[in-house]
Order: sequence, then C-alpha cells, then structure tokens
Amino acid sequence: MAGICSFGGYVPRYRLNRGVIYQAMGWMNPANIANAGGEKAVANFDEDAITMAVAAGLNALKGFDRASIQGAYLASTSMPYKERLNAGIVSTALGLGDHIRTADFSGGLKAGTTALLAALDAVAAKSIDNVVVAAAESRLGKPASSQELIFGDAAAALVIGDEDVIGVLICGDL
Repeated sequence: MAGICSFGGYVPRYRLNRGVIYQAMGWMNPANIANAGGEKAVANFDEDAITMAVAAGLNALKGFDRASIQGAYLASTSMPYKERLNAGIVSTALGLGDHIRTADFSGGLKAGTTALLAALDAVAAKSIDNVVVAAAESRLGKPASSQELIFGDAAAALVIGDEDVIGVLICGDL
C-alpha cells in the first residue's frame, strides 16, 4: 500500500516579532492587534521556496538510497521561477538521478495536497516506486493586512513509497 515512508521539515531560524510589525503598520488596520502576539518565521535574504524545499528534502531523505527515488514534486504558491521547472532544481540539489519524474504544483492553496495525492496515485499504480514531495512557502502578505502577521516561511517534505510505510491516507468515498 502506498503511503508516507519518511518525512522532514525546515523552518528558517530568523524570527520577526509580530508586535513590531503591528507597531509599524497597526495604524492602518487596528483590528490586527488580535494577530500581533508571538513571532513568525522569516526566510533569510537568500532563501526561497526552492532552498527551503531542499533543506526539508535532505531531512526526509536521511537513510534513503537516493537511487531508489524516481520522482520529485514541488508544491508552492511562491515559486521563484515562473517558466522554469523548480522541481528540477530541487531534484538536482537533493542529488537524485537525472532521469526521474519532476513536476511543479502551483497556482492554488491546495497545491501541496494535489502533489501528495499525485504521488500516492503514481506509487499505487506502480508507475514509479518512490517520490519526494516537498511543499514550501515564502508568501508575502499585503501590508497592514492580517496575512502580513500570520504568514510564516517554512517547508515540509515527504517520501512516498510502498515499502516501510509509516503512514497511509485514510479517506471516505472519493
């Protein structure tokens, strides 16, 4: 049965105090005080969805034979390249083979879920054996909006396969 074989994550080390954001921009939308507590993770100047996905992917691939990975999917609404295959860059940085299936999933907030379902379907259909699915975001919120306070940067990666499965998708009628 196809499922999750390994997982990894990455959260940038830099933090931004939401209270500082509110002090600078709160005059434009006083209702944002409700979201002004705590901190949010922010990417460094040289981090984007690709670099964070690679960091999460390296974490997920610990102990895996990279030659057994036959696919790499990247999901994000904040892809750095619009006309270039971002997942191809991720697969190269992860040290995966040259002849693997790569795909970008973008354009909607369900991109990560869609990439995961595509990987599960591909493994269940035996068209590929193992797929790395990474989701990464570095979204910018509109200034003085609630998104400016709640959007944080991070990435997660899953290895999908049918051996040594640690988690499976359980759902009702599809």
